[in-house]
Amino acid sequence: VKNNRNTKIQMRRLIVTGAGGSAGTNFIKSLRLAPEPFYIVGTDISKYYLKLSKADVNYQVNSCYDGIYLNQLNTIIKEEKIEFIHAQPDPEVNVISANRDKLNAKTFLPNHPILPIAYNKFWLNQELQAHRVPCPKSWMVGDKKHLRQIFRQNKSKMWVRAVSGAGSLAALPVTEYKHASMWIEYWGTRGVEWKDFMISEYLPNKEYAFQSLWRNGNLITSAARERIEYLFQNRMPSGQSSTPTVAKSVHNKQVNKIATEGILALDFMANGIYCVDLKENKNGVPCITEINVGRFFTTSIFFTLAGCNMPYYYILLAYKEKLPSLPKYNAVSEGLYWIRQIDCGEVMVKENEL
Repeated sequence: VKNNRNTKIQMRRLIVTGAGGSAGTNFIKSLRLAPEPFYIVGTDISKYYLKLSKADVNYQVNSCYDGIYLNQLNTIIKEEKIEFIHAQPDPEVNVISANRDKLNAKTFLPNHPILPIAYNKFWLNQELQAHRVPCPKSWMVGDKKHLRQIFRQNKSKMWVRAVSGAGSLAALPVTEYKHASMWIEYWGTRGVEWKDFMISEYLPNKEYAFQSLWRNGNLITSAARERIEYLFQNRMPSGQSSTPTVAKSVHNKQVNKIATEGILALDFMANGIYCVDLKENKNGVPCITEINVGRFFTTSIFFTLAGCNMPYYYILLAYKEKLPSLPKYNAVSEGLYWIRQIDCGEVMVKENEL
């Protein structure tokens, strides 16, 4: 590959796992918009979704929980001369993080001990409470007796959810013990046990998503959006999911401050990608409900097209290269709407164009 000065450039070669999924696709799209070319190898466990990958070449791999998975990655690394691995699905982030020393390519991930805390929403909640970071009051369910006690002590609407899992797994707003109990029993038939559930204060107001990049505990850049409408929200028991069909870029000092405090409470030497979900309580205070580490939000392409290509800057951070001048907060203009639907593509419009 040659640049305008006819000087040869070494093309970076990387693996993107989960390349057939929406989040992996948007990560690759962002790199295709970077000012330099990349050679991208995609992996996915699905032979079907792999056909959707935007990578240069693709490999089907086993589940990351399979003993052969790491060997498969190292084989691909050797065959394709890979330098860097970006894992997008949470399970692969976790496995690759725990085994980063066994892989023959670099990563740019947080210190592994913080991942189990981030993946367990109750543990994270307790960590945030200990650091006085706004978050919903929460309880572990444990069993029916404890669940009944929680409802006796709290008469308002509450949120029942699984302590781990993406996409608002097993989440439901409830006002009565019997509904929460039946909901948990139903999920027991699908392998989610009583001990896997938590109850949280119901947060009734606006929901935000804060995406950021860090190096050695220093915030590099960030942007926030408000989730306005959700995929299949009229078909979801909870009325929402974690996947927005309509989102709006926002400049919100409270969101920026609380998200930053939450990340540093989880990991004072933060490195790489940290994405924070927040929802306002009845007083309008944004409360952190979860922090995703080591991977981007599904709709990362929104911020890229709005002017801040975080996937590309993340690669530059990983290679310890100089970054352009970036604002720590509000890296994109406010009032930009990202509207998307299955099979309809997506569009970004300004507020006055609606």
